[in-house]
Amino acid sequence: MASTHQKIWWSVFFILLLSNCQHGVYGAPQVPSYFIFGDSLSDTGNNNLLVTKAKANFKPYRIDFPQGPIADFISELLGFDGFIPSFVTATGKDVLQGVNYASGAAGIRDETGQHLEYICDRITLTRQLINYQLTVAQIATLLRGAAAAADELSKCVFTVGIGSNDYINNYFLPNLYPTSKEFTPEQYATALIAQYSLQLKTLHEFRARKVALFGLGLIG
Repeated sequence: MASTHQKIWWSVFFILLLSNCQHGVYGAPQVPSYFIFGDSLSDTGNNNLLVTKAKANFKPYRIDFPQGPIADFISELLGFDGFIPSFVTATGKDVLQGVNYASGAAGIRDETGQHLEYICDRITLTRQLINYQLTVAQIATLLRGAAAAADELSKCVFTVGIGSNDYINNYFLPNLYPTSKEFTPEQYATALIAQYSLQLKTLHEFRARKVALFGLGLIG
């Protein structure tokens, strides 16, 4: 779970972000939609139907924020009345308020967590981006055109919080993954950043403009 320090930092960050957003009437969301990518810190149900133990719908998760993980806390700060639906539950016009694609045990690298395949399926960041592209197509249909969808998406907030599993379920498991033998810690960080940059470029190509990236929590 996220530490208290991390939650406070994220809260301050979004308060500063919202100060730069156009404010609507009292009680209205500060942005049209909120799209979420990440791992278990943001998963609101995408893993619930997977064959996996990497779920966040049981204790000790949700003790600090009973209604959900950090993504739900941020959605409140943004002014949404309800919480952002997970990709597996969002239907119809639900997608117009945003979608949560996050998945427990997910990583930047596609192989991260694959050793847990039979007990820990996950939706990698690559797959999350594919799911987002499906949502973009839905929004274009609902708004009657790609141009209208692009304009709407450019006003929305996107958050991406991922990368811890690329260490704890990859680099730090030398008997299962070759990465610690192929890369020094510095080289591995560089390789992760390079792949992450390409994934973020894909997000940008599909009209994401207001994007917040969360750093890794302390490891070790």
